[in-house]
Amino acid sequence: MIVASAPTRLDFGGGWTDVPPFPEERGGFVCNLAIERRATVTITAAADAGAPAEPLVAAALRRAGISGVRASLTSDFPIGSGLGGSSAAGVALQAAIAAMGSQTVSRAELAERSRTTEVHELGVAGGFQDHYAAAFGGALGLTLGRTRHAEPLVLTAATTASLEARLCVIYTGESRISAETITAVIDAYRDRVPRVVQALERMRDLARGMAESLQAGTVSELAEQVSEHWVHQQSLHPAITTPRITQIEAAVRAAGATGFKALGASGGGCVVAIAPVDAMEGVRRAASPLGEVLHWKVARSGVQVSLATTVADAPNDSPSD
Repeated sequence: MIVASAPTRLDFGGGWTDVPPFPEERGGFVCNLAIERRATVTITAAADAGAPAEPLVAAALRRAGISGVRASLTSDFPIGSGLGGSSAAGVALQAAIAAMGSQTVSRAELAERSRTTEVHELGVAGGFQDHYAAAFGGALGLTLGRTRHAEPLVLTAATTASLEARLCVIYTGESRISAETITAVIDAYRDRVPRVVQALERMRDLARGMAESLQAGTVSELAEQVSEHWVHQQSLHPAITTPRITQIEAAVRAAGATGFKALGASGGGCVVAIAPVDAMEGVRRAASPLGEVLHWKVARSGVQVSLATTVADAPNDSPSD
């Protein structure tokens, strides 16, 4: 039995600048933080196994040329949450497949394999950041051009504690399908719509500043950058915000939040609010009637793989590489 898990993420800034052709033409940058809301894949040998029900699992096994196994996929986050859950599942699958073949595969390569499967096997429009966050864990600065370079951002214990104390993640209750919105935004970029080009460039630059704020431990500055990013993010497409998201933002800001943005491509899913510690109880109380406040903590490690002979043996904390 092989068990692999990978974390989801909070995307602070730079999302959309990781979706081709923007990174190849203008250079992209993403700043994100992996969290302990994980996708878990279990693969066991089974000669009589049929085709997996989950399209992503079936696609990954098909692309790898693997049959005669039974694979299951579970998660501890809402579906369509904007936390990069499908990419976390994809990276966990790639790590499990590599372990089946006793392959030593870098985290970057697992991320690339996961995205390639989504794009070429399932036709999913999307970028790179979610796959890299799932593979590496922790805080990440991802530079994108014709190639990708992931730089783990060093967080002190104090900064990690501050993030966990000052960030409130709220599930709106509205799952979203992001592919249509992503396609519309990228088409607008290809058409060189000035509003979209300028917003993407500013979002990329803000993400670079966010990486600096994280390493400096200045969460208050991060909150300001996140808020400005949300303004530009909304300008990309009308479907990025929703009445529920607008309502949540108004409520948490009235309670003292200084930073706010929707996660992922939005149109539903999760949002994050950043506030001083002494305001967080009020922020959570204000958000609770409007969505589900999710417990979370920083995922210090990325994808993990364990080998077991029984379910009771799994999982452990061994990384895939």
